Order: sequence, then C-alpha cells, then structure tokens
Amino acid sequence: MSERLDERALARLGWRCRRGLLENDLFLDRFLRTHGPDITPRQAAALEALTALADNDLLDLLLRRKEPEGELDTLAVHELLALLRRPPALPVDR
Repeated sequence: MSERLDERALARLGWRCRRGLLENDLFLDRFLRTHGPDITPRQAAALEALTALADNDLLDLLLRRKEPEGELDTLAVHELLALLRRPPALPVDR
C-alpha cells in the first residue's frame, strides 16, 4: 500500500489548489473530492508543481492545449494530469 498524505498536508494542499480561474478550481476541486483521501506524497508534489504555474498555463495543460515541458515533463506530472483530465463519472440511474 502506498503512503498517503496526513490530514494537515492534505488541507494545506487543498488551500494551495484554490485558483483565480473558475475553470481551474473546477478541475482541482473535483480531483480533491474524488482522490483526496488517497493522494500520495508523489502526487502531492506533482500537484504542487502544477499549482506553481500561472492560471492560464495550468488551464492550458488541463485542457490539453499543451503538454508539460522542461521541469514539469515528469512521469508523476503526466500521471496526475491524466487523473485531473479524466471526465467526471456520470450518475447511475436507479
């Protein structure tokens, strides 16, 4: 089993994910609600690297307008982007 973030680190990461662009907030909030309890330190480091970007640069990555380059071009960032870009699950009719 992979190591998970503790509650305090997860709260700090959630605060860091607050963005100026609503579109980024929607992607990041959905990710945290879906994967929050299971985020690993490796994923948290990749998310921190992404949140260090300017809002428009982050949105370009989330919308696949561009791919990570330079220091961001790592396996961890690519894996995290795949999770962030995954469409939300549709509700199941009962």
